[in-house]
Amino acid sequence: MNTSIKIFYNAVLGLFILSHTVAADDKTTAENALKSKLNTAIAVLQKEDVDLQVKTKEIEEIMAPMFDFSLMTKLTLGRNYWPKLNNGDRQRFIKLFTQVFKTSYLQKLIRYTDEKIIFEAPIQIKEKVQIPTHLVSKDQKTSILYKLYESQNKWKIYDIEIQGVSIIRSYRSQFIPILQNGTIEDLMQELEKSVNN
Repeated sequence: MNTSIKIFYNAVLGLFILSHTVAADDKTTAENALKSKLNTAIAVLQKEDVDLQVKTKEIEEIMAPMFDFSLMTKLTLGRNYWPKLNNGDRQRFIKLFTQVFKTSYLQKLIRYTDEKIIFEAPIQIKEKVQIPTHLVSKDQKTSILYKLYESQNKWKIYDIEIQGVSIIRSYRSQFIPILQNGTIEDLMQELEKSVNN
């Protein structure tokens, strides 16, 4: 093997090893970030001397920074509807979606008090990481898949699958029929009703 070929071979091998190391680090970093947040949230839920409203506020403060609500909002509307919105409608819709999602997610999360979380091996898919988890209680096991990507050196959740059902797809299936038969204003009014109830 001549010198130039050897240099090329070593360079390719080095990039291969580096890419696998980075991928492994990505998975570990994402998993550790999620574990830290979820374990902290569960610890709050297990406090016996704290009011439920206080717990809910604490958990929101713990979990909310991990979600990319802007991206989640965009994904729920998809390519057919998001590009048609002006900046004002986009900001209003993001705000409403965030409020609706937070309420729904927190209502689900605060039900768990005696469960433990089991983490399975994270899965690297290009630049994104999926982390399978299970909430296990005495009589049931709930599978929850967290989907994350890295944004400004922080891992953000952009979708969750609960028992195989994507939250993004679920919201989209609710939103699209309203948009097909009405307008974005109709949809936002429906979201406002949900927020205010």
